[in-house]
Amino acid sequence: MTVCQPKTSNSVREISIPREAVELLVQEHQRHPESPYLFPSPKTGGMYHPDSIVNLHKKILKDAGLEYVRFHDLRHTFATVALQSGVDVKTVSAMLGHYDAGFTLRTYTHTNRRMQEKAAEKMGNFMAQVL
Repeated sequence: MTVCQPKTSNSVREISIPREAVELLVQEHQRHPESPYLFPSPKTGGMYHPDSIVNLHKKILKDAGLEYVRFHDLRHTFATVALQSGVDVKTVSAMLGHYDAGFTLRTYTHTNRRMQEKAAEKMGNFMAQVL
């Protein structure tokens, strides 16, 4: 396996994560501080092969009794939940490494429709109170 630069410059970015997640990552790193990898392979001590990550993901879902979801779909789940939770599209777009927010909007239009329906409902409730 070869380590190389990501395919686009937007792929290299800083993102904010919850403090609790940072604490868990620090704890994990303390389990093997000599490794340059946060999650070294228990077999080799090196990086996991991408296929190993997918297989591990499948095993975790199965062991937890959860329905299968492709690993990449976790990215879509994050974006959808973030948008539905009110995170602005520009922030979600930057976190996903999208070149522009328009791509994010086009990719997650189903989320925007639900958000529009919620907004319409809120406005309807407001109008009912005013009138």
